Amino acid sequence: MTEQPDLRAAVAAGVVGSEESFRALLSAIVEVARSIFGATASSILLLDEETEELVFEAVVGEGEDTLLGTRFPAGTGIAGWVLATRTPLVIEDVQNDPRFASDVAEGTGYVPKGLMAAPLLHEEGALGVLSVLDRPEKTLFSLQEMELLGLFANQAAIAVDLLQKARRAERLLGEGGDELEVVARLATAVDRLEDEQREAGLKLLNHLARTLGA
Repeated sequence: MTEQPDLRAAVAAGVVGSEESFRALLSAIVEVARSIFGATASSILLLDEETEELVFEAVVGEGEDTLLGTRFPAGTGIAGWVLATRTPLVIEDVQNDPRFASDVAEGTGYVPKGLMAAPLLHEEGALGVLSVLDRPEKTLFSLQEMELLGLFANQAAIAVDLLQKARRAERLLGEGGDELEVVARLATAVDRLEDEQREAGLKLLNHLARTLGA
């Protein structure tokens, strides 16, 4: 029979591996977004609901060596406005926009001239913000560009939702307990299912939760 420490290590490895793959996907999204728009930089900011802060989760271009993990209040600046209103935004000159938080931008070491930003929306929640900074000056904004940015934001939102589920499973493992290890393993597997299989898996988890609670 497999030892419990081995089981914990195997499940934890699977969860960590999932998180790494989702983080790699976020990095790929910002890389492609920057390339397609010909921008100087692109980033994904995620909302940390516990601290009410936005966190740089993926960055490419200017600031990619220093910004990862940097935090600022979620209600701050243009990104905070996009998150709160769930509305995409294009600004050609941020310095003349009252929503621009110059102190936050200066603190990151890079102050953009213009930007495009879209919220990461999944089900009922706003998970974060995708930003594309400083497109070529001669590039004219079009509705097609906003639609394209929205497609990138949709893909990022899906990846973020999966990333957050992986992190919740990891925290569950950290709490210990044989039952929690099994539940975490089942929950991770169910999250990967689709449609009727996922519905059946959720019913199983609910039944297990009631049994453990009893």
